[in-house]
Amino acid sequence: MSVIKASIYGNSYVGIFGYATDSFCLIGKGTPAKKMEQIKKALDVEMIELTIDSSQLVGIYAIANSKGILLPSIIDDREYQEVKNKLKDVEVKIFETDLNALRNNILVNDKIAIINPGYTKKEENIIRDTLDVEVIKMSIGGFNTVGANNIMTNKGIVFNNRIKEEEIERLEEAIGLTGEQSTANLGSLNIGLSTIANSKGLVVGETTTGYELARIANSLNL
Repeated sequence: MSVIKASIYGNSYVGIFGYATDSFCLIGKGTPAKKMEQIKKALDVEMIELTIDSSQLVGIYAIANSKGILLPSIIDDREYQEVKNKLKDVEVKIFETDLNALRNNILVNDKIAIINPGYTKKEENIIRDTLDVEVIKMSIGGFNTVGANNIMTNKGIVFNNRIKEEEIERLEEAIGLTGEQSTANLGSLNIGLSTIANSKGLVVGETTTGYELARIANSLNL
């Protein structure tokens, strides 16, 4: 278990480049080897390098848990097959949707997904079936981009600072976890995009203050 501060290509929004489950971390292909080793050590997972539509910003586009991975339709066939070949024990599905920045719009662990209310019923069912989770449609703190603005693992949840008390109560009851509110990267509400986290560790943007880091780590039970 480890908690570290980092940047990728000088960018403290490390979550735009990577996304982690308890088994693997999806990371933009070409991320410096030293940085990948730091992340691997912190999260104690296999590192899976990929691109999506030739972009390294896989932490915006991909979403996953231990049961499945959803990838946006902008991914090309070569990129898709590469992911499938590297993760043979996980269902990998291309998700046709207008809300194709999937991580921004889906907050998920192995039990539950909170999703952007803009997803259709058909899209909601795809998320439910692929990731094998209960699904709740709701905004959090006024943000439909629930994945970009909040953090959730199998052990904890961190809410953005604009969340309302009734939203906290509803989510904590549904998820079975208690959470805290926080910012990251010197007051940013994009706490999801400021971090790569799982149940075993946390990588947070290097401009995150000690107070912010402590709140996030504590809420994730790290």
